[in-house]
Amino acid sequence: MNPLTEKQLEKMLRQAPTGADLDRAVQGVLARAERDGLIDIAYATVDSPFGELLVARTDRGVVRVALPTERGRQRPRDEVLEDLATKVSPRILESPKRLDEERRELEDYFEGRRDHFEVPVDWSLTSPGFRSRALHAVARIPYGKTKTYAEIAKSAGNAKAFRAAGTACGHNPIPLIVPCHRVVQSGGGIGNYGGGPEMKRALLDLEGAL
Repeated sequence: MNPLTEKQLEKMLRQAPTGADLDRAVQGVLARAERDGLIDIAYATVDSPFGELLVARTDRGVVRVALPTERGRQRPRDEVLEDLATKVSPRILESPKRLDEERRELEDYFEGRRDHFEVPVDWSLTSPGFRSRALHAVARIPYGKTKTYAEIAKSAGNAKAFRAAGTACGHNPIPLIVPCHRVVQSGGGIGNYGGGPEMKRALLDLEGAL
């Protein structure tokens, strides 16, 4: 293939769309890619009081909410996307427009204007069996209420498996929307949380659960 000449490059740059034209061109490409089934996962970032969240969805619903800090460390965006590519699909594209509703509901939640989420959930990243049953039980905990790990274990079919219920919460791929922050210790402590105990306490305080 022959390299571009300087004049050819200048012509291409002059003809390239800018501003609103560029935005329309990009949206057109995205629309065609979605129409042709070339995108399986769309993602976008959302500002929160705790830092930037990454939210990803498939056609079935929200598949991932990555907190600014997970299990005691910051998790780079590239690592989250690589994990999605490996476990769900490599056909991933940043598309804030496709996540307008998810972003709006999260922003409303942090502003105290929303007490439940209406967006659908894709459970693809949840292990089947006990862990899946536990997280489905977590998803049913109402705003402003809490349940203990033992109560979640019982709802999942094994009242003695409270440690496994804790593990399920610790590996919840969709925090906030599947509200594992509402699961607390039987003795009154708030327990662990992927985003850290300070974030968990702040979320429970926001909901009036403390």
